[in-house]
Amino acid sequence: MYNYKENEQKWKNYWEKNETFKTDITDFDKPKYYILDMFPYTSGAGLHVGHVEGYTATDILSRMKRMQGYNVLHPMGFDSFGLPSEQYAIKTGNSPEKFTLDNIERFIKQLKNLGFDFDWSKEIITCDKNYYKWTQWIFKKMYEDGYAEYVDMPVNWCEELGTVLANDEVIDGKSERGGYPVVRKNMKQWVIKIPEYAEELLKGLEEIDWPESTKEMQKNWIGKSVGTSIKFKIDGSDSELEVFTTRADTLYGVTYCVISPDHPLVDEITTKEYENEVKKYISESAYLTEQNNKDKDGVFTGAYAINPINNKKIPIWISNYVLSSYGTGAIMAVPAHDVRDYEFAIRHNLEIIRVIDKNNKMINSGELNGLDYTKTKEVVNKWLETHNYGNEKVNYKIRNWIFARQRYWGEPVPLVHMEDGTIKVLKDEELPLELPIVDDYKSRNGQAPLENATEWKNVIIDGIKGKRETCTMPGSAASSWYYLRYIDPHNDDIFADYKLLEHWMPVDLYLGGSEHTVGHLLYSRMWNQYLYNKGLVPVKEPFKKLYHPGMILGSDNEKMSKSKGNVVNPDDIIEQYGADSLRLYLMFMGPINVTKSWNDTGVKNAKKFLDKVWNILIESDKVKDCENKDLERLYHETIKKVTEDYEKLSFNTAISSLMIFLKACSKEENIPREYAIGFIKLLNPIAPFITEEMHSRITNQDMSIACTEWPQYDKKITLNNQINFVISVNNKKKAVIKCRQNITEEEILKYISDNEILNCSSIKDIYFVPNRMINILTGKNYSKTLVKRG
Repeated sequence: MYNYKENEQKWKNYWEKNETFKTDITDFDKPKYYILDMFPYTSGAGLHVGHVEGYTATDILSRMKRMQGYNVLHPMGFDSFGLPSEQYAIKTGNSPEKFTLDNIERFIKQLKNLGFDFDWSKEIITCDKNYYKWTQWIFKKMYEDGYAEYVDMPVNWCEELGTVLANDEVIDGKSERGGYPVVRKNMKQWVIKIPEYAEELLKGLEEIDWPESTKEMQKNWIGKSVGTSIKFKIDGSDSELEVFTTRADTLYGVTYCVISPDHPLVDEITTKEYENEVKKYISESAYLTEQNNKDKDGVFTGAYAINPINNKKIPIWISNYVLSSYGTGAIMAVPAHDVRDYEFAIRHNLEIIRVIDKNNKMINSGELNGLDYTKTKEVVNKWLETHNYGNEKVNYKIRNWIFARQRYWGEPVPLVHMEDGTIKVLKDEELPLELPIVDDYKSRNGQAPLENATEWKNVIIDGIKGKRETCTMPGSAASSWYYLRYIDPHNDDIFADYKLLEHWMPVDLYLGGSEHTVGHLLYSRMWNQYLYNKGLVPVKEPFKKLYHPGMILGSDNEKMSKSKGNVVNPDDIIEQYGADSLRLYLMFMGPINVTKSWNDTGVKNAKKFLDKVWNILIESDKVKDCENKDLERLYHETIKKVTEDYEKLSFNTAISSLMIFLKACSKEENIPREYAIGFIKLLNPIAPFITEEMHSRITNQDMSIACTEWPQYDKKITLNNQINFVISVNNKKKAVIKCRQNITEEEILKYISDNEILNCSSIKDIYFVPNRMINILTGKNYSKTLVKRG
């Protein structure tokens, strides 16, 4: 009987002692394969089954590639700066560093218990000073090159968390973490000028193998618009109001303008009559972020702009749905042809002028009347440029990346604010700038905790007093370049050696959640592009192929949470069924990129299958030095199918093939040793512990499967057995697949279910002709005469 507890400990010890998965990064003779997981944040909760699903997927591919002769880099590290550790420290009075390091120790134990083939010699911990030294160095270079800037700007402020939040960290006016209220307020901030890379980021999307939905989200977040910058003179003032629009053709339909509450012209143009209302609105609008001003509130300034094309006076309003950080912070409103403008106009009883009729012809537009609206923009743009009122312009929706956090547990910013108003950059030899020990980790009244570290904060440089920057970097700083450091993690002279980067980059496969699309994945691309432009990295795009695993729901089909009591702890499953059973079940649940629900029966069945593998290939006397022509064809087909499915990350269908082969073996008296070993190797990436032990016993070799070659199939044998098989539903052809001869009805139905051709629970009857076709009848409208088995 297979003892999974004893065996898993045995092989964990073996792998560690023999450094089985250590990668020689200087070995350029083998083809490289760099496979990467989004490293976990070191929360106190430890690993969840969602982590295990993704890490098992990369582990399978990593193990296969290594056996196929690739030099595989499959590293792991920990994203260890950030709010959760700091919040824990505030609540308990304990050190966030100790809390973080204790959590990392727990994570490592869990990851090793699951049998992942990570190269622990490449481990990265982002709160380690030897790592964040280089995060500081890269930021320093960005500052020197003008891409990092210290500005006074409106920000998303969360009082409960005591820090500024980036736009992607705010959802419906509340913090993504904790759901606390977020307000807009002006503060001095460090920002990264990511908009300056907007065009390069857009072009780069065409070069990478990413899900189209992910690319589309990034394109929308970057938000490229080709339009017109138009100047509106302000009545009774020498000032002008600049707006950006993509619809210059509707200029005759402009009936009012709207500016952001923090627009620089607010104080200048607001009349005394409306001064109190404006102040009140601006004060209240701090609680309306761009995401949650759905009622189109606003206030009139008392001022008017002059529409340049018809000299008509139009009112200037203030509203929080216009942002100073996007475009010019002002818009021209055409309520007849814009839903947002229409809602605002209706709410505030403003004029609405229609300028395009139902035939797409211009109306109420002076000399433009009768023109097709698609031809009007060119005419208007030429007129505006001729009369010095505007010019064509490209605008981007993406805004500066707010890079400062008013909290303690993060990378210190390596800059000093001098008394004379200048900013000094620390010298390379002064890095890393380490965090000081403090007694109070809480931000108070917008002041960062490091403000209280007076001895650390106050410095003298060249006889001039200065104050260190007391904000720290966001958690997304470290994760924007960690994939580079894995390649050369112990280099004290540079963040990574260029020759090593040249060989290993880009990452061949990056696997992680789609929730990071407009955060981490965008920031990483920008940092990499910056380093590429400086000649410090060899590739423009860091991640060649990207894959998103689906979510694992609880058994109640709800998202797992402690409050719902539906959380599945991987440690409990390993204790009860073994790590191999958990890995096998997670890969067999369904396609890895879809959301699935946990089922305790499924993991029990996974263990039953592994026990069956053990019993047939180890406990029985079936495995012998012999031939078996009855298994030959199926064996080679299984190698082919499993190999192809692993490459496609179609692990559930690969497991189905393994099950079919094992079932065939169970009916045989003699199983060739070659076939048994080949089967074990195919199963190894999914269930590494049991297969290592089986391989050791069958071969009598003290050598890890990882050091052996991947099974090869004979193309002639597989090709001779291929047939075209027709799948029909209710007498209509749905697919024609290539499969082996004599495939069973059960196997075809499994294929149909796995590939979501049909929900098999809806089947009423079946017409099956061996080696030709299957017609599935769902009971909607079909002829009973067709319902029979072939």
